[in-house]
Amino acid sequence: MEPIFTLTDSDKKTSARIGLLNTDHGKIKTPCFFPVGTYGAIKTQSSEEISDLPSTVLLSNTYHLYLRPGIEILKMAEGLHKFMGWNGAILTDSGGFQIFSLQGLRKIKEDGVTFRSHLDGSQHHFTPEKIVDIQRIIGSDFMMMLDVCPPG
Repeated sequence: MEPIFTLTDSDKKTSARIGLLNTDHGKIKTPCFFPVGTYGAIKTQSSEEISDLPSTVLLSNTYHLYLRPGIEILKMAEGLHKFMGWNGAILTDSGGFQIFSLQGLRKIKEDGVTFRSHLDGSQHHFTPEKIVDIQRIIGSDFMMMLDVCPPG
């Protein structure tokens, strides 16, 4: 089994590092650029066009993917990789930023956060554990954890 990260070079003066991340969906040379496909798509680019870029990883958002296209569709597609035709790695943000950006649509509790959907007004409760479960369905190679700061 290969290590998750291999350091390939470093600069003694600045401590900058170059390395290789090993994922189930290929190797990622670091540092690297992560094209952002919040909803599982890169605007104006097809998965084929993105594959031609030097980046081998995309970033998507768990909260937004949960709402649209939705978990059931992602389950039927067997994850985001197949849904969008992407063979590279995927990092999913937890949706934690939406706790701040959608302040009028959320309520923070000790165990997590409840959102009122900006799409249809439906309510959804997220805990750190539920976010991990959703990211497993998505097929994330890198999962960002939901870190809710409860009211104090």
